[in-house]
Amino acid sequence: MTPDFDCSLCPRLVEFRLENRDKFPDWHNAPVASFGADTASLLIVGLAPGLRGANRTSRPFTGDYAGQLLYPTLLKYGFADGPYGEDANDGFDLKDCRVTNAVRCVPPQNKPVGAEINACRPFLISEMEDMKNLRVVLTLGTIAHASTVRTLGLRQRDWPFGHGAFHKLPSGLLLANSYHCSRYNTNTGRLTVPMFHDVFSEIRNRLDVVD
Repeated sequence: MTPDFDCSLCPRLVEFRLENRDKFPDWHNAPVASFGADTASLLIVGLAPGLRGANRTSRPFTGDYAGQLLYPTLLKYGFADGPYGEDANDGFDLKDCRVTNAVRCVPPQNKPVGAEINACRPFLISEMEDMKNLRVVLTLGTIAHASTVRTLGLRQRDWPFGHGAFHKLPSGLLLANSYHCSRYNTNTGRLTVPMFHDVFSEIRNRLDVVD
């Protein structure tokens, strides 16, 4: 299940979408679908589309700074093929990996509110239910982590966010955490490239082990 092109669940996001359609008529300006096959073992959950990133290009993390770190990292650890050209038609493909967001529409100032996160959660629930081979979920940042924990019917206090943390859930699913790969986090040193790579190195190692 994915949101309709003109999804009306969140009035504030609808208003912002319509404003952007007027300002930037050649952009996507609609809910952003997930990227990658639903047969993947790894699901990466971000926060929301960026205004000049996925909201423009129609593909998660494509065309903004976060994608410049995320997608080369996926290439490095064998989760992608092809050149990343920051365009939805660049020929870049994911391998055994799927990328989505907790909120599918771009929010003002890149900050969704609680009601918007809750309204979009059924789409994440449906997505995870459809991923029959899912073994690892990587959440990028605390909001994506909290929404994912609630999606799984768990309590956040039992599974706290921590960069580099790996939580083995009762279902057997592995929940991994990383700070979001935003320009702000990397510019401030909260997240470094080696820190980000370490998380994917561990995910790669865990997936390469046959249970």
